[in-house]
Amino acid sequence: MREKVYVTRPSLPGLEEVLPYLERIWTSRTVTNNGPLVIELERQLAEYLEVPYISLFNNGTIALVAALQALDVQGEVITTPYSFVASTHALWWHRAEPVFVDIDPFTNNLDPQKIQDAITSRTTAILPVHVYGQPCDVYQIEQLSKTYDLKIIYDAAHAFGVKQRGTSILTHGDLSILSFHATKVFNTIEGGAIVSSSKELKEKIDRLRNFGFVDETTVVLPGINGKMNEIQASIGLLNLKSIDEEIQRRKEIYQLYQTLLQGVVGLRIMPLMEDVEYNYSYLPIFIEEDEFGASRDDLYYRLKNYEIYCRRYFYPLISTFAPYSSLPSSKRGNLKNAYKVAQQVICLPIYPELSNQMIEYICKCISE
Repeated sequence: MREKVYVTRPSLPGLEEVLPYLERIWTSRTVTNNGPLVIELERQLAEYLEVPYISLFNNGTIALVAALQALDVQGEVITTPYSFVASTHALWWHRAEPVFVDIDPFTNNLDPQKIQDAITSRTTAILPVHVYGQPCDVYQIEQLSKTYDLKIIYDAAHAFGVKQRGTSILTHGDLSILSFHATKVFNTIEGGAIVSSSKELKEKIDRLRNFGFVDETTVVLPGINGKMNEIQASIGLLNLKSIDEEIQRRKEIYQLYQTLLQGVVGLRIMPLMEDVEYNYSYLPIFIEEDEFGASRDDLYYRLKNYEIYCRRYFYPLISTFAPYSSLPSSKRGNLKNAYKVAQQVICLPIYPELSNQMIEYICKCISE
């Protein structure tokens, strides 16, 4: 029987690499509370990602909640229905009202014109998502933020290491949020981060992740427990050593899929922009049922029968879930592109250990 294949598998260092870090942690008895490994990982990540400041968190969702608190975001926040639900849940926890707008059907990111059409006197911020690591139109969104005095927080969970025009995509907006969940290109098993542009903002964020403490007896902010622990940081330090090789292998896999699926009628792979350095975090394809001869779900279940476990990222839309379906912006007529794409998308397996032979087998199953 063939091996089971999933969309991704977590990159984990070898046990022999981990043990010295664990011994160091056990010897020091420092397991959390901004320990030396967390401090070192922040330093190395800021250097690798070419960003001014980075604050590590226990996961990306808490990082996003803390970012909203750091910028005191209130009122209406324009965001996308085409994302993982945590993007919108963070707004709900902060008591901000999500306003969904439609996406561009080719980039799968927020359409800047739709953003502008949705701005009201109650709009205070925009929460775009770099879906699949494809950069949003950061330049048009920046112009909107200046024109209407809006804050921008980018959900960059998929965009670790992505650059556009030679510059980190994480330097745009007021803040960018990363996820280091096990399914991501770079992981700390669980984890996340906020990228900020000033020392003052980083200090505020660091206090927010630690209950608002300044020192042992002084609390200045209504913070939360968002601290990354030393074991998570050790996994991050080890994974960072091989990240370039990981991304290179993902690129090779992506290109092989492109070659093998080229010419399959009714199947489209998301186009890549020439001025972007990608991390190849996901490999979405889109099925045009009339041309392909079967629906996306037909293909999804067919592959599942062959023990190829793909994911329909992102289906259903966030706007259809119970907490948000009654919002005026959730009406289907407002989100035509998002609805269509959500019915077409299927993400194929992509991770460094995936063999070329297995990729050829997956493409053969799709082509048949």
